Amino acid sequence: MLSIVIFAMVAAFLAMRLYAVLGKRTGHEQPFSRTTNEFVPTLTRSDDVVEIAPSIVDQTLPEPGAEVGLRAIGAADRNFNPGQFIDGAKSAYRMILEAFWVAREEDYAPFVSDDVKAAFASAIAERTAQGHVLDNRLVVIERAIISEATFENGEANITVTFDADIAAVTRDSAGVVIAGSLTDAVTTHDSWTFTRNVKSSDPNWILTDADESA
Repeated sequence: MLSIVIFAMVAAFLAMRLYAVLGKRTGHEQPFSRTTNEFVPTLTRSDDVVEIAPSIVDQTLPEPGAEVGLRAIGAADRNFNPGQFIDGAKSAYRMILEAFWVAREEDYAPFVSDDVKAAFASAIAERTAQGHVLDNRLVVIERAIISEATFENGEANITVTFDADIAAVTRDSAGVVIAGSLTDAVTTHDSWTFTRNVKSSDPNWILTDADESA
């Protein structure tokens, strides 16, 4: 499933970085924003309907079925930027995985739902009971694409499909490798769903579902 051991200082740094990426907005900054080379959405208004220009959808390369949802989210939240969202989602993917792999719940807990937190806790408890320690490396995120987007009753849900190369190793309590290899990365396919109530003053998106794709 998910796996990597990194030093605690690195995990803490990534957690602080994610806080910055997800934003501590006053209401004017955009979520998942960068400080330079920002891609600014082009919005058009027709009567009372705000639409995201097609070029924005092209920039994020979403699956065709996600376009309607993205436009609905953009109409409800003028700060929403699909390109910046993807950048932030990739940072979240790396930080949450690495924190989960080293069993640092305090690092990933603010960014995941209660259900995801419970699933992570169960997996961590199981491997701890078996005396297993994960020693993985997220080598590279090859691709991240918005595969689904919905908006209903003020709640935005965006599913991002990640293709990533992960070098995974499981060690026993003595540090002996019992599975995997750090020299042979395996391509993984994960679908993560991020959720945010656009009516909330909290700008952060929360991971509400994490599945391995076929």
